[in-house]
Amino acid sequence: MCGRFTLTSTPEALAERFGIEPPTSLAPRYNIAPTQDVLAIRWDPKAGRSASFLRWGLIPPWAPDPSVAARMINARVETAGERRAYRDAWSERRCVVPADGFFEWQDVGAGRQPYWLGLEHGVPFAMGGLWERWRAEEGPIIESFTLLTTDASPLVARIHDRMPLVIPQECLEDWLDASRDPEPVVEQARAQPPAFISHSVGTRVNDVHHDDPSCVTPADPLPRQESLF
Repeated sequence: MCGRFTLTSTPEALAERFGIEPPTSLAPRYNIAPTQDVLAIRWDPKAGRSASFLRWGLIPPWAPDPSVAARMINARVETAGERRAYRDAWSERRCVVPADGFFEWQDVGAGRQPYWLGLEHGVPFAMGGLWERWRAEEGPIIESFTLLTTDASPLVARIHDRMPLVIPQECLEDWLDASRDPEPVVEQARAQPPAFISHSVGTRVNDVHHDDPSCVTPADPLPRQESLF
């Protein structure tokens, strides 16, 4: 799964990488967590790629209230197109979520060791997602998303068995445009996973209230406790 990630790239870097105009309110984020508003890129039939903030944790249109969002932060790409909660969005409302890293946790016996994973030189990448609109009988519309996950690449698999589905740069329009078939994009993304690098970080990242550079600063890993059996 992917439960936390980072986006510290400058608006200029994001504009160059993704061909968008980032919101002026964009600030560096070192510990993005579920239920928060996150920068996402969607397809506007008239204007092309469009960037805006969506809530992390998909709320299906038929949900009785927004509380389901906390359980729908990730969707398996292998089955998302078949599940009731995601199948309409799979066909009609795909998005990408820019990131320059994500966190995973590994059980080391003495605790859970967090790791930060990203690309060399902090290059931002596009995590595949699905988005929806939800509205109560009275109240504003909430636009939300889920991140798609896939089998981990060999490096990531040392830490966790799943990772975000990263949409290749050359496939962005095919993925975002609802008139196009997403399956070839998924096949290419899964066949050519990014060459992530990783390092251990301190447990400060475990608290969603911490959102500063210390969350991604390399730190000595927790001592590994060997099994007695």
